Amino acid sequence: MANQLLEFKEILRSIQVSNQRKPDKQTRKLLFYLFTSTRGGFTRLRIIMSLLDKPYNTHQLSQELDLDYKAIQHHMKVLEKNNMVSKIGEKYGAIFHLSNFLEMNISALDEAIDKLDRNMNHKKVYL
Repeated sequence: MANQLLEFKEILRSIQVSNQRKPDKQTRKLLFYLFTSTRGGFTRLRIIMSLLDKPYNTHQLSQELDLDYKAIQHHMKVLEKNNMVSKIGEKYGAIFHLSNFLEMNISALDEAIDKLDRNMNHKKVYL
């Protein structure tokens, strides 16, 4: 997982964003919540990174990420509700792609990956 996070960071850094701006506090808070504060954060991050390459429907994402269709369906609902992805079409054949909101604030995702990496590699020590 840690190697995947490093790959994700490299991919994000290689993307040339024409409108590079600092995300506001609420946007950072939302991204941190979606990708670091919940159990499905890493899975949602994997979905977003897949959608950077090209649009997918739910079935294609489940095959691409080797995850259960229902799990992908749940995460896509969460991402769509929070304006991270946009959907074209209806029902089974709906195609998902990154929302304009996320594309504008993609630099904040880099910070969320850093925090997720720290959370995943942090070992609790009990005395």
